[in-house]
Amino acid sequence: MGEINETLCGVLIGMAHDLADAARAAILPHFRAEHLHADNKAAGSFDPVTAADREAEAAMRHLLAEHRPQDGILGEEHGAVEGSSGLTWVLDPIDGTRGFISGTPTWGVLIAVGDEDGPFLGIIDQPYIGERFTGGLGQAHVTGPMGRAALKCRDVSKLSAATIFSTFPEVGTDAEGAAFHRLAGQCRLTRYGTDCYAYALIAAGQVDLVVEAGLHPYDVQAPIAVIEAAGGVVTDWQGGKVHMGGQVLAAATPGLHAAALEVLNG
Repeated sequence: MGEINETLCGVLIGMAHDLADAARAAILPHFRAEHLHADNKAAGSFDPVTAADREAEAAMRHLLAEHRPQDGILGEEHGAVEGSSGLTWVLDPIDGTRGFISGTPTWGVLIAVGDEDGPFLGIIDQPYIGERFTGGLGQAHVTGPMGRAALKCRDVSKLSAATIFSTFPEVGTDAEGAAFHRLAGQCRLTRYGTDCYAYALIAAGQVDLVVEAGLHPYDVQAPIAVIEAAGGVVTDWQGGKVHMGGQVLAAATPGLHAAALEVLNG
């Protein structure tokens, strides 16, 4: 990331929160509503999308077109738009649509902005609970029903003391699943199914590891910014950059990250 002046920092932070507010307003009328319908985007499996996904992304894109037309956009539902500023907004209007259509409150809105090197500001927003996790550009905090609190990852360096999350027990391919379960077998507690909310919990100091595979840029860029702002580490399974997606390892501390990498690649 190049040097960003204080004025631009303030503009980008304000824009990110405006986008999150717009997504909340578009999504909440659909949550747990009788009229909610899910279309399937995948052949041979179930990858749901709803009107809430589409309307939330459209609302965010409308704001960006009005206030930041020089920036690029990459969104899950409406594709990519090239920009001229070198900055790109990466949007996932509902990360965890399967949870959304099931009525669970563990889905979230993911908003990130960054450059070719990756995200430097991210928001993980949970509209129904009213929690918003913000990280980057000097921000590292959560706001919600219990007020505002600083984000700080838990100081855990041993796998035997760690809580590990993944969205699906299968994780990815058979080989990726075997690697995950080898790692989970060395951790204190394994949990599943919270989508982006697990990444927020790392930043909040509640859990310690998230391991996933087959992710897209819009799945991971906001979590990267939030977790790194809270002192954590997010890479691929080889320790490299992961802002373009793929295999993701998020850890509360560098020591825990190193220990997890060793097991994943064992």
